[in-house]
Amino acid sequence: MTITAVDVLDVRFPTSRSLDGSDAMNPDPDYSAAYVVLHTDDGHEGHGFTFTIGRGNDICCAAVETLSEYVVGTDVDGPAALGDLYKRLTHDSQIRWLGPEKGVMHLAAAALVNAAWDLAARRAGLPLWRYLSGLSPEEIVGCVDWRYLSDALTPEEALAFLREAEAGKAERIEAVERDGYPAYTTSPGWLGYDDEKVVRLAREAVAAGYTQIKLKVGADLEDDRRRFAAARSAVGPGIRIAVDANQRWDVDQAVDWVKALAEFDPWWIEEPTSPDDVLGHAAIRERLAPIKVATGEHVHNRVMFKQLLQAGAIDFLQLDAARVAGVNENLAILLLARKFDVPVCPHAGGVGLCELVCHLSMFDYTSVSATMEDRVIEYVDHLHEHFTAPTRIVDGRYRAPTEPGFSAEMKRDSLVRFAYPNGPEWRSN
Repeated sequence: MTITAVDVLDVRFPTSRSLDGSDAMNPDPDYSAAYVVLHTDDGHEGHGFTFTIGRGNDICCAAVETLSEYVVGTDVDGPAALGDLYKRLTHDSQIRWLGPEKGVMHLAAAALVNAAWDLAARRAGLPLWRYLSGLSPEEIVGCVDWRYLSDALTPEEALAFLREAEAGKAERIEAVERDGYPAYTTSPGWLGYDDEKVVRLAREAVAAGYTQIKLKVGADLEDDRRRFAAARSAVGPGIRIAVDANQRWDVDQAVDWVKALAEFDPWWIEEPTSPDDVLGHAAIRERLAPIKVATGEHVHNRVMFKQLLQAGAIDFLQLDAARVAGVNENLAILLLARKFDVPVCPHAGGVGLCELVCHLSMFDYTSVSATMEDRVIEYVDHLHEHFTAPTRIVDGRYRAPTEPGFSAEMKRDSLVRFAYPNGPEWRSN
């Protein structure tokens, strides 16, 4: 199965018009995707993307075009070949200089790596989570780049974890197919929504079966206290409410601000400070306990996650399907989380991210952590209609994807309509 061509599309949705996705750091996002289609000599396709919030998506697309030369002509038949492709995209010395292993080039690698896994799962006739769950421990370990990790986790330790999880795997696969995976929703909490909308959407979320919601905070303390009080009154004491500052604060400011919200019982504070500040997160966690700390959607790579875990800086690890270099690097991150016994609660606040991350969490449950305790996947209720296999939520839980692939494929009409800058949606506004 040789890749013969790569299509790259700049796709943007004007979510800033309704303030969907708005927060203290990103007030006017246009949810966007640097979208990739891989074509093979046997007629198969692989779809993937990396997520941005508007301006700069063209730069991501240019980076994908640059990396495409490492993909065309390669064989991606099987996990070993997918591991080789991932390393080829991240190890080139001249491209690596632009990171290393971070930034726009890493986002571009994610789009291509994810598309290659989509291709492999489609060809196998399996949803990605089932495809991953069917790989042997040795195949999973072979997909990981172990450089820089061995002081925290060795390949031998990872093999032991994966072999331990073999017991009961079939029953867990059956359970996730039957019952799905717990979700929480951010849909009530965008910062641009007025109080009435926050209350209405919070009540609707609880009625729909969610046991956790999330509010954006960090622009104005009195506004946050008022909105949090309204949301807590609407849902009652039994519902977890997480808060998300989207990197808005310095360390001392984060501590003071969250303490001022403590009376409303926040479950976690997400991205309280710079995603690069490992020691800052550790200090915030120590000073705010028992309120928990979560981060990860902007963490560059497996090495940063390793340090957050080694420093005891986080209570919840929020991996992103397309911030690091795709499936392979996320396998490493799941294994690191298993070593440090930190629950993975993926970030999914963006176009298509819900579709992707549920595969990773379901594989984590079947084959790595073997538990759903304190684990939830973020859900945001918009833009799913543009995908051929959209996420389904029933009673506050993700239903297990059943269609072959990584659930990344967008509908052709949507790709045309929202193409930037010449698609009909953009020409008419």
